[in-house]
Amino acid sequence: MNAEGLEYPTTIAEMQAMLESQARYFETQLAKRDSTIELLREQLRLLQAQRFGASSERVAEGQFQLFNEAELEALSEDETSEPDIIEVPAHRRVRPRRKPIPEHLPRVPVVHDLEEHEKFCPHDGAALKVIDSEVSEQLDIIPATVQVLEHRRLTYACPCCKRHVKTAPMTRQPIPKSLASPGLLAYAATSKFVDSLPLYRQVQIFARLGVDLSRATLATWMVRCGQLIQPLINLLREELLAGPYLHMDESTLQVLKEAGKAPESKSYLWVQHSGASVHPIVLFDYDPTRSGEVPKRLLEGFEGALHTDGYDGYNLAVRELFLVHLFCWAHVRRKVVDALKAQGLNPKKLPAKPPDKARRALKLLGLIKTLYAIERRIKDRPPDERYRVRQAEAVPVLDELKRYADEIRPRVAPQSTLGKALTYMHNLWPGLVRYTEDGRYSIDNNIVENAIRPFCLGRKNWLFADTVAGANSSANLYSLIATAKANGLEPYAYLRHVFTELPKAETVEAIEALLPTRIDPSVLDNNRA
Repeated sequence: MNAEGLEYPTTIAEMQAMLESQARYFETQLAKRDSTIELLREQLRLLQAQRFGASSERVAEGQFQLFNEAELEALSEDETSEPDIIEVPAHRRVRPRRKPIPEHLPRVPVVHDLEEHEKFCPHDGAALKVIDSEVSEQLDIIPATVQVLEHRRLTYACPCCKRHVKTAPMTRQPIPKSLASPGLLAYAATSKFVDSLPLYRQVQIFARLGVDLSRATLATWMVRCGQLIQPLINLLREELLAGPYLHMDESTLQVLKEAGKAPESKSYLWVQHSGASVHPIVLFDYDPTRSGEVPKRLLEGFEGALHTDGYDGYNLAVRELFLVHLFCWAHVRRKVVDALKAQGLNPKKLPAKPPDKARRALKLLGLIKTLYAIERRIKDRPPDERYRVRQAEAVPVLDELKRYADEIRPRVAPQSTLGKALTYMHNLWPGLVRYTEDGRYSIDNNIVENAIRPFCLGRKNWLFADTVAGANSSANLYSLIATAKANGLEPYAYLRHVFTELPKAETVEAIEALLPTRIDPSVLDNNRA
């Protein structure tokens, strides 16, 4: 017995058993160490890919042939017109043709003439006559021009009694007693909420134009504009909640002056999209929290299907409002692509023989890509036909994807990037396959993520909202502008029309006529910048 009270082995068999036990212990510890090191390496490679690599989820096409997948459709074509094909020695280069200049832009003739001494024939000296002209076009631009609208209210008096005097009333303005016209307000709102131009930069631009405006003044105008359009937002919300299907997402927003919260704390902007291909509606809502009570409040009265990411905060609304809940395949695809990046691989430039760990992720991506190929092919078809195609083609692919995921999941470390992707897909599976049950549903939540992207870009420039009132007004303006853009309206022209006509609207019908889902685009032709 040693000093610690432990007995030494007394026989060779006991010694051998002790050595084997210690060997097993050290093997277990080494395996744990190797597993931890590999997980840390995955995290490091993924962080490096996220920091320095491309964000695209597109994977090299040839890799999918390793798994004998169904033939996939080509990726969406370039948006330019028919390309020219140029033959060069080693490859074929595609050069897109220049798009034509829009016909609605005004044309200013610039005539190029011969010199006077060149207008005579060198052979017989006869004067030359114009027989044709060659026309080429260039785009030109005139910087913003500031003008002053002088509102002259004529005053009338009775020439007989000299007692009856009447002055013409002032047309109702978006901000009474303000020097801002509807056009100026529309310009400032478009610059901030469409072009992501912070107010302080607009102050500098106005200064170059000879106009002295303060940032506080512009901020006050934006708040008042957001309050002005509240009736339109209310009507859009009624239309949105009356529909059968909508998408929802949220993003962070910093508000400096908010009761009970530190200036550096996070608040949120929630986004809803009707998902409709005709007259879509996009609404933004500010809230200081990300709790489940927020979507429950925003969805009150809605009785359809809700499409979201995997955030648990939507579960309360789904449960208490008895909603159909769909999840997003784009999020699953993103997590599987991350599993490739965690192996140190570039999804766009994979080696001819990828490592075994990558082959599992590639197999999953091949099946997911097949699902998206089906969706691209049927995206313009009516809902009933989309339903039939999905049942015939997508459901078998989903079944194969589920079988393969269940097969490899027990053999993949749960904490690895691929393991997390498999767990995510397993937990959300019922909502992931639900899109095949109705032709109106989408395969993913990308439509609302695309709608929220301009806000995220703007946030990088203006960083925060100063007050809660500013955050709410910004949400209203983002809502109206995003819905206008989704309905094919030019934002500045639409806002100028709304700021001009909304103050004069006195009935619900007059307000409804200004909704971006109902307005006649031709009435905006005179309001273009």
